[in-house]
Formats: sequence, structure tokens, C-alpha cells
Amino acid sequence: MTAVTSWGHQLAAAKRLVVKVGSSSLTDRQGALDTRRMGVLVDALAAARNRGQEVVLVSSGAMASGMAPLLLRQRPQDLAGMQAAAAVGQSLLVGRYSTLFAKHGLIVGQVLLTVEDVARQGHYRNALRTFTRLLELGVVPIVNENDTVATHEIRFGDNDRLAALVAHLVVADALILLSDVDALYTAHPADPSARRIAEVADCDEVDAEVSQAGSSVGTGGMEAKIHAAGMATASGIPVLLAAAQQADQAIRGEDVGTFFHPNGKRRRRKLLWLAYASKTQGELVLDPGAVRAVTQRNASLLPAGILAVRGDFHAGDPVQLVSENGKVLARGLVNYDSSELPLLIGRKTADLALAFGPEFNREVVHRDDLILRKKPSQP
Repeated sequence: MTAVTSWGHQLAAAKRLVVKVGSSSLTDRQGALDTRRMGVLVDALAAARNRGQEVVLVSSGAMASGMAPLLLRQRPQDLAGMQAAAAVGQSLLVGRYSTLFAKHGLIVGQVLLTVEDVARQGHYRNALRTFTRLLELGVVPIVNENDTVATHEIRFGDNDRLAALVAHLVVADALILLSDVDALYTAHPADPSARRIAEVADCDEVDAEVSQAGSSVGTGGMEAKIHAAGMATASGIPVLLAAAQQADQAIRGEDVGTFFHPNGKRRRRKLLWLAYASKTQGELVLDPGAVRAVTQRNASLLPAGILAVRGDFHAGDPVQLVSENGKVLARGLVNYDSSELPLLIGRKTADLALAFGPEFNREVVHRDDLILRKKPSQP
């Protein structure tokens, strides 16, 4: 056992962990589920549970699991083929997990998510209730994208991003990304000059070799993992990238993999959803004064600062705030229907209250329901 690092204490002390594992870490060379590999992972997660940590597992492998029974030698390229392989493989994957966790006296629960489940606020709340209850009951949630109904247009893209969104949803204390790559390197790992990057302070300034693509049975690559790490760390969640066979050392906070330091503050769930999971329903075009007020003074958006309204939305929907030249500045929850706003834009709230009643003396987007882009561009 290696020593726990200075940052490793954050992992070892994490009350709630989200752990993601890729397809290639769960299957053999033929693409079939590898019970030995899965057993190593389950043993590490069970040990964490025995230490009092809550664990949510985001597991790839459904589509890969269905390939062998269907006698498929490579990942299907057509949508129907992918959905069929996932339909066959999902039950095999969760069944194997159920057997392995049962040896430790633990029960698993399958949670299949689509983009709609996190993009719509009502669905997001429902998913949160499910996770909360499962964890209260001592169940290990096993999460995957619902590949059997997802389409190319409404996919998370890879389970690294899904894992980051789940980490936000359950307010995890840490996110661990496990794959067949053990860390970030300064050059390709096959290069003798390559050196492991032990820590990353800012995902936007990563100077690493990221050309490695996902495996033949997976969808994610190193860039996807860095993007997922950026999503989590920007909201105060530390991330560790490590090899699946190092799962136990990673969870214990030992000196393995690459650690991404959190560089943002913890936000309310609603703002996390707004920033990373919501699907905007329209746009509000801001004049230069409103741009400065929103981006520099942390002010609410008032009708007087709006130049135009685009899209069809209702009060409570997420919308984008953009400058005159189309630069996206922020996202926010709007307080008016799109049909109401054309009569209000460019006018002061006090004048609107006199003309239409006191209920119109309110912000279009309140500053507490607004989140700026990480590095907003100036118009």
C-alpha cells in the first residue's frame, strides 16, 4: 500500500462517491464480460461501503455485453443495432453486478437515464428522489444511459459526461473515472519520455497527451474525461482519473492516476442543472448595459436591458442570455412567457408596474437563477 497523498485525503474522506468505469475495463479481448475484472471493481466498492462511504456506480458495458450473445465481432454502427445490443446486454451486466455485490451482502439498483431525465427540471427532481431513496436504503445504484431508447440526437455522448452530471445531481464529494488508461501523461504512454501528470489545477490548461481514442467497445476518449473533469471541478467536486485495476488504491486516496483539483464553489442543485444539464428553450438578446450588469455586477436581468426575444418558452424555462453579436453570456430561468416579453422589453419595471399591475415589477431573470459561462466573452 502506498502513502495517501495530500489531495488523497479528500477522496478517503468523501462521504459520497460517484465511480465511473468504462466498457474496456469490464470486458475481455473478445468483448465479453470479464468476471474477474468486474470482481476487482466490486471488491473495491464494497470495501468503501464497509468504511461508511456511499457509492454510486456509473457503468458502461451494456452494449459490449450484448455483442457476444448476438455473435457480433465489433460494435454496431447503426442505431437499431446499438439499441438491440444494449437491450440484450443491460440485463446481463446488471445481473453480473447483482451476483458480485451479493457476495458482500449488498443490493444493487439499476438506474437508466436519458438526456430528458436531466434536461427537464421536473425529471431531474424525480431522478434525485430515486437516488436519494436508494442511498437511504443502502442500495448501490448502478447507472447507465438508456441506450435502448436513446437516439444520436439525444445522447449524453459518453458515460464520462453522464458521470459528471450524476455527481452534480447527488452532490457527490468526489468523482472517480476508471478506465484502461491509468493517468494523464506528458506524451503518449508508449513514449519512453512520457511522465505521469499527478495533479491538474485547471482543466482548461491541461498540457497532456489526449490523442488516445476510446476502445472498440467504448465511446469515450481522454478528451471526454478531461471535459467531464472540468464539469465536476468547476462546481467544487474533485476528480481522480485512474486505471480500473487500481480502483481500491484510487478510492483510498493513494498516489495513483491524475487528480483534478476543484476550482469552483459548490452550487445549488438548480444552478448545477441549469449550467450543465438543462436544455435552453430560447434566447434573450441583451444591450451593452445589460451585458455589463449581468456579467460584471452580478445583477438581475430587467426588461429595460433586452433588445430581442427568440424562441417559444414559458415562465420557469431555461433560456440563454446573449449579446448583440451572438456571444452566449449566461443561462437563466426566465420569469415570463415568450409571448409576454415583446410588450415589456426596453421598459423600466416601475413603468410596467404602473401600466400593467404590481406583478410586473419583477426581473426577467433573477440573479439567483442565473449562471454565467465560466469565461464569458465581452460583446
